Amino acid sequence: MRENGSEESIDRPLTIALVVDTVGNQGNGTSNSALQWAAELERQGHHVRLVGVGAPEYPARVNKVPLVSWVASKQLMQFAQPSDTLFRTAFQGVDVVHIYMPFKFGRHAAKVARQMGIPVTAGFHLQPENVLYSAGPLRHIPGISSFLYWLFKHWLYKRIDHIHVPTEMTASLLRAHGYKAKLHVISNGYSPAYKPLKSVDPAAPTPVPFRIIASGRLAREKDQITLIKAISMSRHAADIQLVIAGTGPLRRYLSFRAGRRLARKADIGFHKHAEMPELLRSGDLFVHCSIADIESVSVIEAMACGLVPVIAASELSAASQFALLDESLFPVRDAALLARRIDWWISHQQERAEWSAKYAENTKAHYSVEASVHKFVDMEREAIRE
Repeated sequence: MRENGSEESIDRPLTIALVVDTVGNQGNGTSNSALQWAAELERQGHHVRLVGVGAPEYPARVNKVPLVSWVASKQLMQFAQPSDTLFRTAFQGVDVVHIYMPFKFGRHAAKVARQMGIPVTAGFHLQPENVLYSAGPLRHIPGISSFLYWLFKHWLYKRIDHIHVPTEMTASLLRAHGYKAKLHVISNGYSPAYKPLKSVDPAAPTPVPFRIIASGRLAREKDQITLIKAISMSRHAADIQLVIAGTGPLRRYLSFRAGRRLARKADIGFHKHAEMPELLRSGDLFVHCSIADIESVSVIEAMACGLVPVIAASELSAASQFALLDESLFPVRDAALLARRIDWWISHQQERAEWSAKYAENTKAHYSVEASVHKFVDMEREAIRE
């Protein structure tokens, strides 16, 4: 606590500006998280000002970057145009400014906040490996990943004292690349809308069709092609229906490959964020093949709905931390072993019912957005005190 009666400045509800390039687009994972946290912060009694493209009160203009914007738009991401007037208006009277992305908009927001004497924190939500998988041949250049970690640090993070990271894996990667700030490991969490409405009946016959659901950007690093191959190799291939909820540059390619390899027509494409809890509850198994993932909120949401996950074990993905038993893991890119995992769960209805309940309970205990936001507020108060 500060002395001289400044306790009030620490303990009272905070006014926080959340600076996100793309706010009003619920197909983008970072936007979803920011909107979810904003709603929970308000519910907990704080005041939030969202600043970015599509924000209700402090909207930014779109910054069109040649070629880069085209690639980003395929993944429902837009870059925002910095504006001194917008930032000074939005930041007037706030206690702290939190930056989501290290791009031009976030960097300029941090600069204006400092000029106004306002503390600045940031989140690390963009894994360089994810960027590189969208960069075609560039990802094969030796040292390019380390260069991006350096570039992000140079752009923004070296001037930030408190950084929110979603997982211990991310924290380890940042430390390995020379990030010196205090790193706060806080899950992005999941909305209370994600919950099981009924339990799996252990005595019921295996459902036909057996619905396998995946969720995430339709991009190379998410590796959904391995799931399509695995289903085609399954002993139960004729009885499996695949749903991949997402959008991205590989939608047509994945749809074409699924059409050629799978017995049943796959549903591959965008689903509104509000529809996702119901979609997940309609599934029988959730499969996550991602090669590079900073947290994998889609896995958390699936588990919260009572879906048993099968997750790729990859050194660049934090998702494997969620697995509670070996049958929920397979080596990344190994379609044959994934097919065996799928077959095991299809053949073990009783175990699927048992682990469905366990995954839902474990997720509720550790990854609620309410708990995450409490930890985030603690981080912001620490930044304000300093």
